[in-house]
Parts: sequence; structure tokens; C-alpha cells
Amino acid sequence: MMDNCQYHIFSPYRVCPIGAHVDHQHGLVTGFSINKGVDLWFDVQEDSRVLLDSESFSGHVEFDIATPTLVKQGNWGDYARGAKFALQKRFKLQRGIRGRLKGSLPVGGLSSSAAVLIAYVMAFAKANDILLEPFEVMKVASEAEREYIGLNNGLLDQACIALGRKDHLLMLDCESNEYRLIPRADNMPDFELGIFFSGLTRSLMSSDYNLRVTECKTAAWIVQAYENVPLRTHDKTFLRDVPESMYKRNRDKMPPRFARRAEHFYSEHRRVREGITAWETGNLEWFGSLSKASCESSIHNYECGSPELIAIYEAMLTTDGVYGGRFSGAGFKGACIALVDPAKKERIEKEITEKYLSRFPQYKDTFKVYFCQSDDGARFV
Repeated sequence: MMDNCQYHIFSPYRVCPIGAHVDHQHGLVTGFSINKGVDLWFDVQEDSRVLLDSESFSGHVEFDIATPTLVKQGNWGDYARGAKFALQKRFKLQRGIRGRLKGSLPVGGLSSSAAVLIAYVMAFAKANDILLEPFEVMKVASEAEREYIGLNNGLLDQACIALGRKDHLLMLDCESNEYRLIPRADNMPDFELGIFFSGLTRSLMSSDYNLRVTECKTAAWIVQAYENVPLRTHDKTFLRDVPESMYKRNRDKMPPRFARRAEHFYSEHRRVREGITAWETGNLEWFGSLSKASCESSIHNYECGSPELIAIYEAMLTTDGVYGGRFSGAGFKGACIALVDPAKKERIEKEITEKYLSRFPQYKDTFKVYFCQSDDGARFV
């Protein structure tokens, strides 16, 4: 492979069992980094050129790391340019890399974009003798995704990937950026993470993702307007700043779609708090049931989920050995994730595959099932 390269970074994908679609409203989220992800092998250049190839995408990417970042090119190289863009705001970059990128799963619902960005941020920092703590890596990568790639997400993906630890659940408060890594309880039964790819490949940018963010902010605005709270501009408005009691007083006056978005936020906040207790006490059945409740709210209150993802989720509900699960990622295409009993993996794969393909036979060649474990965050190998 690229064994002859000077450096090798592994940047994991992530799954989020509870705390869906609330990071952009400064909510509470949970996540694991997993033992599948992105590998970046690279050598540091003597000059300022960045030369990249990928086993997952076609075409060769080349640019100069020392010059100002130009507009997006609309190809996979934009993630490297985004990492350069965010680092350049803080540091002088003079040395480039020659690298090769490889992803270990099909893209969709596991935050592969954040994994790739974090790998590039770490590589460019290494090449330019910049020391970054994991929390700083996460902030730079998040800025690249928001300001350069153009996706208005919160910090969940980057936090799981940069800070994750094997056998620990990450809990992140997206308002204060305080986080906890909570070790798995001794009495917790064994579990693995099942990943079920719908066969639909996802493009977040063309989905309703950014629209949902705006709807959540508008819900906060409506409540504040009814309560005569001074309004702030949309970019500084978050549901986390609106007490649930205030929302409940005004819920019935609001247009139903905005009330549903807010309902998802407040109920998910409660589920994350309960989920932490379930995890700390080793109660995997309870933890799994909260993940299912999260998905129900995603379907009915947040209104995401393609027919394909809903079909996988419904198949999971009636399959023995599945503790619980939900859509992964933005929940428009992509994948479902589940916490499963490792002893029943083969039967779970067979049953869910049969149930899903009986409804969507057109995906028989692209539907995929994987099982993985929690893992440490992004690191030099």
C-alpha cells in the first residue's frame, strides 16, 4: 500500500446513538468513534505543493498550500482546500504534502466528510510543525466544513472523531463545548454496532439539511416573539436559549411544522440525559430503547428519513438481538445504525436484508451490512 510513506493517519467514522439533529441548536449529543474510517498516508513536501490521490474518488488533486484559498472546485479536493482555508486563518502554511486517501466503507451517514477534514487538518499541521490539541483539530475542521464546504452543522461529528475513545460514550454539550467520555459499565452486556447502508448514496448539500436548521431557528424565534423576548439575528438564535416551559406555553399557537421541530429538540434533550444514566448503569436495553425513541421523533417531529431508511428502521424493530438504533447522519439518505448482540449478528444480517429487499429489491446490489466496534479517535498510526 503506502507503507513507504513517512506518516499514516487513521481518522474514524462516527455513530450517534442518541442526540439527533440537535447539535446545530446547541443541544446535547452522544457518539462513538468506530474502527472503520479514513486512512491518509503522506510524505511532507520540501515545497508548498499539495498532491493528493484517492482510492475512493477519481482524479488527482493538486494545489499550493501557501497561497490564498480559491473558490471551491466542486470535487473531492475541496475538503483538503477547506482544511487549508481554516488553518490559514490561524497559521502561516509553507510546506505541502504528497498523500493518498482511502475510505473503508461506502460514504453515507457516518460523517465521512468530517473524518476526511480532520485527517487533512492533522496532516497539514504536522507538515508545518504546528502542534494542535484534539479539541483544536476539531474546531478547525468544523470551521472548514461550515465556512468553506457550506454545511451548517454543529460540532458533533468532529468531536466524536477527534476525541473518541474505545469503550467510552462521548457526551458533548454543544452550547458550552464541554464534553465527557463515559466508560462502559462493567455489568454491560457485549454489543457491537451494526451499520445498514440503504444503497442510496447521499449528498448532504442537496438534502433538506440546511432547511431543517433554519426551521429550528424559526421555531425559537416564534416562541420568543410570543413572549416578547428581544429577538437576535437568525445566526445567533438557538432553541437551547428558549426554556422548554416557554415553548409549552406557546406550542398550540405556533404553525405545526415549527412546533414539531421544537418538540424534537426538547424531547431529544431529555433522551440524552436518560441515555447517560442508562449507559452509566450498564442498562443496554434502556439505552437501545431511547435510541429507537430518538428515531421515532426524527421521523415524526423532525421529518427526515427517506422511505428506504424508514424501511430499515422498521425491519430493525422486529429483529431479535437488536437493542435499538436510528438513522445515522442527516437522515435523508445514507445508513441506519443499531446496537446489536454479537452472538446474533448472522441472523440479524439475514433477517434485515430479507425484510428490506422484499420492499426495495432495486437495491440488492448496493445494500450493505457491516458490524464494527467503538474505537479511539483520529491518530497517527
